[in-house]
Amino acid sequence: MRKSKKIAIACTIVITVGSLFLWWLTGKWIDEGLEPVADGTNDYAIVLGARVKKDALSLSLQYRLDAALEYANEHPNVTIILSGGQGQDEPISEAEAMRRFLTENGVAEERLILESASTSTYENILFSKKILPSEIQSVTIITSDYHLARARKIAASLGLDSDAVSAETPKVVATKLVFRERIALVKTYVVGK
Repeated sequence: MRKSKKIAIACTIVITVGSLFLWWLTGKWIDEGLEPVADGTNDYAIVLGARVKKDALSLSLQYRLDAALEYANEHPNVTIILSGGQGQDEPISEAEAMRRFLTENGVAEERLILESASTSTYENILFSKKILPSEIQSVTIITSDYHLARARKIAASLGLDSDAVSAETPKVVATKLVFRERIALVKTYVVGK
């Protein structure tokens, strides 16, 4: 066998093994992001936004809000920060869409704080932290199950402990979102954002 062919085979093996390892590792991180489950101990919860369609909430945002509503009803002492700006194709900010849904479903307006400038998960956490009272060191993060690990890693990098409320990932987009999230998770672990 020629030397160049041996090198090509060796490179293919290394890339395959490396890819499988990264797939396993990011899956482990995603699973670890789900624990500990929030129990109302933290005074503040941050709900991370997702796309708002012209005439409805995206399924991802709907599922996050369903989880947030259930948590808000179970823990009436918790103040909720709704975090998400307005994309170019969104009729209103994600934070405002979340406010409307939660108030229409019985959550008192005075329990809600809007953060409507963020355009990324990093900004969601950073801008929400700026809203928190300075003595708050731990929060609950409410977002899609696949997204919690990265959101909580970012929170930790910004000095916030966190626990988790996971929302289901819509099955129609799960494969695409989870694959994309694994890449983003590696980036977050490398660069912190």
